[in-house]
Amino acid sequence: MTNVHVIGTGGYQPGDPIPTSEIERLVGPLPADVLEGLAITSRHWIADPATGAQSENNSDMALKAAQRALESAGVDAAEIDLMILATGTPDYVLPPVVNLVQERLGLVRCATMELRSGGAGVVQAMEIARRFLADGTYRTALLIGSEAISPVLIPVFLGQDPARIRMRERIPVYMFGDGAGALVMRAGEGPGGVSAGATACIGGDRKPGIHAVGGGTHAPIAEQLKAKRLVDLRVDVVGAGDFTPQMVIEGIGATLAAAKVDVETVDLCLVPEGNVGWMRDSLTDQGLDQGAWKALDGKVIDSLPVMGAVGCAAVPLFLDDAWRSGRIRRGDRVMVVGVESTKWIYAGAVIDWTMP
Repeated sequence: MTNVHVIGTGGYQPGDPIPTSEIERLVGPLPADVLEGLAITSRHWIADPATGAQSENNSDMALKAAQRALESAGVDAAEIDLMILATGTPDYVLPPVVNLVQERLGLVRCATMELRSGGAGVVQAMEIARRFLADGTYRTALLIGSEAISPVLIPVFLGQDPARIRMRERIPVYMFGDGAGALVMRAGEGPGGVSAGATACIGGDRKPGIHAVGGGTHAPIAEQLKAKRLVDLRVDVVGAGDFTPQMVIEGIGATLAAAKVDVETVDLCLVPEGNVGWMRDSLTDQGLDQGAWKALDGKVIDSLPVMGAVGCAAVPLFLDDAWRSGRIRRGDRVMVVGVESTKWIYAGAVIDWTMP
């Protein structure tokens, strides 16, 4: 089969970074150990913390990341014949965000898909695109991950006394940021490129680790409107600490097996949350097999501390940051593992990097 390469990346985050000191002023402090475990010092929001007004929306960010990826690839938007977008915070329930971006790129006809697998979504999209491109169905694919979480966070604190905000409601405000990332993939000759990937949901018997309740069809709209907030973002911090490390360890092993490569040959590994203290501690505390993880010591790249938890955007946004900063170079073997704790999904892929 024809090899498939990543030929362009792009990332976008709105406005100026919001420091953690500002979050503390808005919602009150966290216990020192919790704050240290989150390891996030800044994040970007489309929503103004002071007023709640939005400077842009999800599709705006997705478009900007896509345009930057196309520019880096030297590809005109008209060449895209497959678009896949992952998001959990769309502009509207329908139409899909991917089609809003398609329209704004001027593409009248294009194959499109939208995934709702959170942090694993874009990596799943890489495998879908790889197969379609390798068998000749399509030639050039644009993959986007975008997330606009701040509009859900604003009602937690706007007009509220920080001292009265419960601890479980404070934590998501500290955690989440907004942003978008994009990749351009193309079939072509030559060595390298994207290897076969792996994905699984291993939480079929577990409660969601993150649950966004409201705005859907789980209950009558009239009943939902009586709630304190239209959308309530619930995060099981303890559950994430217990189970995310298992997703990461299994995801790394499955990805290496699918790509048929040894961990020692991997130059860099991108795992959002891969460098945070709570996860490393959990690996040790739970006695998980850390053979592959230890082999990756010093090779893990992660922009979480300065970008925040950005859901579907994390893998492509962090990948773009690593490439533009010179951390990823031509000839590197890069493993990416996306994880999603809503229902405990992982997806991984190995890229033999060919971009200059």
